[in-house]
Amino acid sequence: MILDRFARREGARRLSISGNRRIILRHHGGDMKKPLSILFIAVLAVAFANADTFIKQTTHTDAFTMMGQSQPARDEIQEIWIGQDQMATVTKSTTVLVDTKRNVLDMINHANKTYVEMPLPLDMSQYLPPQFAQMMGATKVTVTPKGTSQQVGDWKCEGYDVLMDMGMMKIKMVSWAATEVPFDWAQVQEKLSSHVMKASMRLDDAAVAEFKKIKGFQIKADIGMEMMGSEMKASTTVNEISTKPAPAGIYAVPAGYTKQDKFSMQDLMKQ
Repeated sequence: MILDRFARREGARRLSISGNRRIILRHHGGDMKKPLSILFIAVLAVAFANADTFIKQTTHTDAFTMMGQSQPARDEIQEIWIGQDQMATVTKSTTVLVDTKRNVLDMINHANKTYVEMPLPLDMSQYLPPQFAQMMGATKVTVTPKGTSQQVGDWKCEGYDVLMDMGMMKIKMVSWAATEVPFDWAQVQEKLSSHVMKASMRLDDAAVAEFKKIKGFQIKADIGMEMMGSEMKASTTVNEISTKPAPAGIYAVPAGYTKQDKFSMQDLMKQ
C-alpha cells in the first residue's frame, strides 16, 4: 500500500504433490490399490479446493525530509491472500478485506482495533472527512506502456509508466507486471483488487479504469513522489507467489474490534 501512504502525506511457492509412491495392501488376497488410489485422489482434490493464492511482497522507503519533518528509511512486508470470492491485503497496521459473496469491503485499523464496513460497489466519498472526499476526483492517473520487458525473479514482466497528478503532489511510478502467474489475474483485478485500490488510494472510477491498462499482476514498482521541492523514493517487489490453505480467520474482522460508520482524520493519517 505504498501509494496510499504517499497520498496521506499530502492531505508461487506453488503447491505440488511429488513422487509416485505406490501403496499396496492385500486383505485375504484382495487388491486394495484401487480404493486407496480413489481415496488419494479425493484427498488431493480437497487439498486443492481449500488452497488459496498467497503473495508476499516487501516495500522499501528511503529516508526523506518533507515539510520540516524527517523520516528514517523503513521496510514493510505486505501479505495478500486470494480466495474464490475473497481477498485479504494485510500489513502490520492495516488490513483490507473484500468479500464479493457478502458484497462488502472492510478496512481495518489494527492500532485502534476499529474497522469500517462498506458495501460494494464502493463509494469511498461517503466514508471520508470532507477534506479527503473533495480530493478523490482531483487525482488524475495516466498509464503508458513502456514497450520493454524485464525479468523480475521468476517472472517475465512488461513495463508501464504511471503518473498520478494530485495538484501540489505528483507521483511517478515504473510498474513491472506479469501475466504468467498461477492465478487468473484479470478476474482478480476485476472482482477484487480494483476495490482494494479504490479504497486504500481513495481513487475515483476513472483513475481505477486507467490503472486497469496495466496488463498482469504487478511484480515490481519503483516509485518517486515530488511535493513542494521535496522528493520521496520507494520500491516494492513481490518475493513469493504460492498456493496453500489460508490461515483460519484471515478473511474476517478480528474478534473484539469496534465498527465505525466513517473514517476520522486520525484514522486516515495513521493507516
